[in-house]
Amino acid sequence: MKKIYIALLSLLAWNAQAQKSEIAPEDLNGIRAIGSPANPKVKVYWNKYSDHQEIYRICNDLAKAYPDLVKLQSIGKSVEGRDIWLMSITDYKTGIADKKPGFYIDGNIHANELQGTEVALYTAWYLAESFQSVEFINQLLKDKIFYIAPTISPDSREYFIKHPNNPNSSRTGRLPMDDDGDGLIDEDLLDDLDGDGNIVMMRRKSPTGRYKIDPNNPQRMIMAKQDEPGEYEMLGYEGIDNDGDGRVNEDAVGTYDPNRDWGWNWQPDYIQRGALFYPGMLPETKAVKKFILEHPNIAGAQSYHNYGGMFLRGPGAADDEKYYSRSDVQVYDYIGKLGEKMVPGYNYFVIHKDLYTVFGGEIDWLALGRGIFTFSNELFTSYKLFNKKSSEGRFENVEFEDFDKLLLFGDGYVKWKPYKHPQFGDIEIGGPKKNYIRNHPGFLLMEDTHRNMAFTLLHAYQMPKLEIADVKKKDLGGGLTEVTALVMNRRIMPTHSAHDVKFKIERPDYISLKGAQVLAGMIVENEDFNLSKEQKTEPNKIAVENIPGMGFVKVRWIVKGKVEGSTLEVDSAKGGIVSQKL
Repeated sequence: MKKIYIALLSLLAWNAQAQKSEIAPEDLNGIRAIGSPANPKVKVYWNKYSDHQEIYRICNDLAKAYPDLVKLQSIGKSVEGRDIWLMSITDYKTGIADKKPGFYIDGNIHANELQGTEVALYTAWYLAESFQSVEFINQLLKDKIFYIAPTISPDSREYFIKHPNNPNSSRTGRLPMDDDGDGLIDEDLLDDLDGDGNIVMMRRKSPTGRYKIDPNNPQRMIMAKQDEPGEYEMLGYEGIDNDGDGRVNEDAVGTYDPNRDWGWNWQPDYIQRGALFYPGMLPETKAVKKFILEHPNIAGAQSYHNYGGMFLRGPGAADDEKYYSRSDVQVYDYIGKLGEKMVPGYNYFVIHKDLYTVFGGEIDWLALGRGIFTFSNELFTSYKLFNKKSSEGRFENVEFEDFDKLLLFGDGYVKWKPYKHPQFGDIEIGGPKKNYIRNHPGFLLMEDTHRNMAFTLLHAYQMPKLEIADVKKKDLGGGLTEVTALVMNRRIMPTHSAHDVKFKIERPDYISLKGAQVLAGMIVENEDFNLSKEQKTEPNKIAVENIPGMGFVKVRWIVKGKVEGSTLEVDSAKGGIVSQKL
């Protein structure tokens, strides 16, 4: 009996401690692999890609399993009427959710770039499943809120997964368009000649061809040397001339670029290939813009793309460099350079300098249109295949063929086979499957997903965290009291980017003294020399243009009568709300 009593006391003590820390003890049903939830409520396999139904299933299951952490909503409809799902993830028992610093994540704006969705889903799953076991995640969700839209191109993602495609089809959305200017719409689509679900390459033996079979890899076609004859001509992707105009696959659905539809430095199609008729015309981009404009608390953002292994920051065009101040670039540099350590093989780059020029991109609309610190990750790189960088370009090296042979056992390619083509005659078809080259093989997907999620959580962690560090009261006599407050930002990201401050994108931060008779209010510019700047209107509510990263502001009030019982409150759109009773 005594042993049972002692055991019960121990159990009660453990329960009290667990409730106090909110961190559950280690799961001892086997040995938990460090960094992974031991027994998740929502079961997901992270070595595959999800269709629209599965995306909804994962989101909805998380919302049901963790009602105090995950809320699910549709923020709009796609061209074909699919919901654009978004999860809002935070500790809803702590603070006011939409007043916390917010972090926005989306993936898969380009339909064939599937991994973006998986990283976004994994991030949501990991946050919810780790809340009670990882102290860092627990505190992060008390301090911040995440807004996660797994795919903002649901129509074309579904089309890519469930219909014949190649690794490069299609970036576009599903808005019907006349791409070849013949007055017909979407009349010459891709054709899956052998019905295997993959659109591969066509080749034909020809005395004038400049290609030959790689003698070391019969799957691979290479250019003949300058002084030697070729054996084959390459005829492009699998297809036929459906409309009799002498061209193949020239009028598929869409073929615009939804990442050229944003309202910062937008340019028409003849300058920026892929742009539509005016910025913001797509329902998917409209839905995202509306949500972000309705959530001024969003301080950081992440968009997931592929391919190339890059952490990209803006600007997309050289003429926007003037909007990136030194202080803002220092924030990006800190996060981006740490990212290179966190995800081996990835590089921290500037879009227009290191990649190519982009007009009308989402990243610039977020960073420059809304003052949000934003990265766009290009997921996957050939470095991941053998953990080394190739000295040759992507189309010159044999890494993907070797990887397929040694680790995928031939699963990555459709072997060349003969076909009787209605226009080209006797040809052969073969090449990489639609889900190879651009998208991760299954066993590489989870590691890269976790590493990129960790990069995003680093970014989110560095959003502003405000603290009332010190409050001093000084009796001035005559019933007057001087109150001085020191407000500190404990993270590297300021409450307003320098670009935001310059163009007044977001409202200022407010530091208020409530419940006291305030006669004067001021920002203390230099306490040693007693220099301050008075705010003559609403002196109880001092407007501060910015609280710098790892910095502070100091404010002062002159109060008549009692100070005790009043409340000091800091209210920042992107930095959250903190308060203290005096």
